[in-house]
Amino acid sequence: MILTAHSLHRFAGCAEGFTDALNHAAAHWQIDTRDRLCHWLAQLAHESGGFSRLEENLNYSADGLVKTFRKYFPSLADAAPYARQPEKIANRVYANRNGNGDEASGDGWKFRGRGLIQITGRRNYQRCSRALFANDSLLTKPELLLEHEHAAQSAGWYWSANNLNKLADADDIEGITRAINGGLTGIGDRMEWLARAREVIA
Repeated sequence: MILTAHSLHRFAGCAEGFTDALNHAAAHWQIDTRDRLCHWLAQLAHESGGFSRLEENLNYSADGLVKTFRKYFPSLADAAPYARQPEKIANRVYANRNGNGDEASGDGWKFRGRGLIQITGRRNYQRCSRALFANDSLLTKPELLLEHEHAAQSAGWYWSANNLNKLADADDIEGITRAINGGLTGIGDRMEWLARAREVIA
């Protein structure tokens, strides 16, 4: 299936700038039926704020840190020294996870969520890099995922690596969301995006 700039503009205004990149990625990763494409676009739209951002926003207030990352910031007193400091927050919450080093290593910030599906963590960056470039380019230049082509290809890789075409074929939006998010955060918004995709994708 081929996406057009017109259909993507109707889906999400910012998405039309990704027309070629999304078509290339969809073809490469066999996202080649209406159901697969609609589910893929819905998840990408949610993860990227309607295709308006390709990098994780970690600019949390102290209250936001307690609500979002209670495991790491159990109280406002714990959160206050990190509030509104995205780099410091990333290094704390992503330390010793997904192949990252400790908080002092800086890996949390270096390998924060990027791309249309928010690839996160050194291990995932390395896996994605080897799939897309056959080398470790993303470990030295993680900002490559901010380019439209690579942002879309990384989203296609993640989709394929987690066998999400199978779940899209079964119309299992909850299963897809759990595979991407680890839970059902934002499920209502994802469902709204899915409905919108089905309206505009013939």
